[in-house]
Amino acid sequence: MGIEKFRLDGRVALVTGSSQGIGLAIARGLAQVGATVVVNGRTQAKVDATVAQLRGEGLKAEAGAFDVTSAAAATEAIKAIESRVGPIRILVNNAGIQRRGTLDTYEEATWREIMTTNLDSIFFVSKPVAQSMIRNGKGGAIINICSVMSELARPTTAPYAATKGGLKMLTKGMATDWGKHGIRVNGIGPGYFKTELNDALVKDQTFSGWVQGRTPLGRWGDTDELAGAAVFLASDAASFVTGHVLYVDGGMTACV
Repeated sequence: MGIEKFRLDGRVALVTGSSQGIGLAIARGLAQVGATVVVNGRTQAKVDATVAQLRGEGLKAEAGAFDVTSAAAATEAIKAIESRVGPIRILVNNAGIQRRGTLDTYEEATWREIMTTNLDSIFFVSKPVAQSMIRNGKGGAIINICSVMSELARPTTAPYAATKGGLKMLTKGMATDWGKHGIRVNGIGPGYFKTELNDALVKDQTFSGWVQGRTPLGRWGDTDELAGAAVFLASDAASFVTGHVLYVDGGMTACV
């Protein structure tokens, strides 16, 4: 097998929640092997700034700002993106939030917010993309960003773990339903990565000590270390891989 199997030239890749952090790293990685990436977020100005940044690096990027928690907004945005940029061949469902709290004190509104953002939105975005892939008859690749908390839990993270555990099974269900159409659906389960959103945790010596001690590789991950997994799962190199969650976690899920 040649290295060309990993190339994504001519393919449009929509990456939700990609104006920063893990989503941006994945979008950049896909673009570096030839994809045209559609940057998504809720804030148009932030999305536009990220597109400009990627284009400044010589990469192909387009803007696709919309709210993934609205099924109607997602459906309309995907129609507009495909009309303007081309059929979506790769979808990375990355958008998500964390809202910590013990279950006995967790507010119903917060529960619904995290469920809608981390789980419902995957259905809202994936359904119209899959429908388009089915109509086009060329198949495609969908990658859901799961988590080590698809397998594990820690105090104050039960709602988040519930969404990521659910997403693991939704990934398997999507793969089962859509495989006959040539659509491969897989997940990536990141461990603990240094991002803008968890900078305070990285700087917390107690928490960082726990991460380093719990992770066999003994450190936090850098976001660009997720790009290879995304490129592989999106590419023809993974043409017989579906319904799988690839954990990129420094070995955290391998040990007790």
